[in-house]
Amino acid sequence: MKITHIEHIGIAVKNLQESIEFYEKVLNLKCYKIEEVEDQKVKTAFFQVGQTKIELLESTSPDGPIGKFIEKKGEGIHHLAFAVEGLEKSLEFVSSKGVQLIDSKPRLGAEGLNIAFLHPKSTYGVLTEFCEKPSNTEN
Repeated sequence: MKITHIEHIGIAVKNLQESIEFYEKVLNLKCYKIEEVEDQKVKTAFFQVGQTKIELLESTSPDGPIGKFIEKKGEGIHHLAFAVEGLEKSLEFVSSKGVQLIDSKPRLGAEGLNIAFLHPKSTYGVLTEFCEKPSNTEN
């Protein structure tokens, strides 16, 4: 398994537009993309900070994962995403080490990335996401 960098940090927010204004006006970052991922019931906004992105996540439904997260824990860091080479093989590797997977197979995420999540019960309380650009092929 090869992790190349932190792809993004996902932050759950109640109001995407207010949060974007904070990142732009206070932190002087530029939102370069807003996208809705319907099957995940979320609307996202992205900021580039060096090689890493900040992904703001607003729920589009109270029963979506972000809506449930905010109801339980409030706004804040939701997940940490790592860019990997060979997503399926990376999932097989961590699973062989006893890590509980939320996604046993990759699925399509924001920005067209293939993604899969590891269960926080196996990652010391941190919801962990693996991401890979679809142009990468698995061997």
